[in-house]
Amino acid sequence: MPITRDEVAHLARLARLALTDAELGHFAAQLDVIISAVARVQEVAAEGIPPTSHAAPLTNVFRPDELAGCLGAQAALAAAPAVEEQRFRVPRILAED
Repeated sequence: MPITRDEVAHLARLARLALTDAELGHFAAQLDVIISAVARVQEVAAEGIPPTSHAAPLTNVFRPDELAGCLGAQAALAAAPAVEEQRFRVPRILAED
C-alpha cells in the first residue's frame, strides 16, 4: 500500500516542517521505497536464526595479563629536565597565600 501525499503532509505537520508540493511528492516516493524495503526484510523466514549484534563473529583481541618489571625511581627521573629531592621539578603555577 503506497504512502500518499496527504500522509506525508500530515507527518510534515507533526514534525513542524514546511514542505512544498514538489517536496511532498518527492518524499512520498522516497518513503514508499523505504517502507517497501522494510516490508521485504520482514518477510524473510528467520525462525531458528539467533539474533546477532554484528554481521561477523567477534573474538577477544586482548592480550593476557603478564607480570613485568617495574620502572624504578632513578630510571624514571633520569630523563627528566629537572629533579629535586627525588621528584620531578616543575614550574610553580600557584602562589602560596
